[in-house]
Amino acid sequence: MDNIHSDKAPEPVGLYPHARKVGNLLFLSGVGPRTRGSKEIPGVKLDAQGKIISYDIAQQCHAVFKNVRHILEASGSRWENLVDVTVFLTDMKNDFQVFNRMYGEYFLENQPCRTTVEVSALPTPIAIELKCIATIE
Repeated sequence: MDNIHSDKAPEPVGLYPHARKVGNLLFLSGVGPRTRGSKEIPGVKLDAQGKIISYDIAQQCHAVFKNVRHILEASGSRWENLVDVTVFLTDMKNDFQVFNRMYGEYFLENQPCRTTVEVSALPTPIAIELKCIATIE
């Protein structure tokens, strides 16, 4: 088993790799929309205590898809090799429609299996996180 780290994706918030290769399968750790090398989260405004004031789910979707792509490429895989995506949203009622529309744009050709669940919080002040499985050719 090989641990994989991308130099373009945001740093993990704990002790884990961006991905792990097992045979011809690639398992990505949870990927959020954060920006590598900074505390910036696209589309998020925080108060002085670090709590979310507002956020733009569309900007977070673009950022999280970009981060997944960075990890796939660092791993020797590609977007078209995604076979399963688990999506964690912190506000299903308000964010699902925008997320679902954008997901359809990004996955027009390749349509991996998908599960979308609502969670009460994520480890950083983000509104979306993806957990992915892909193949490596």
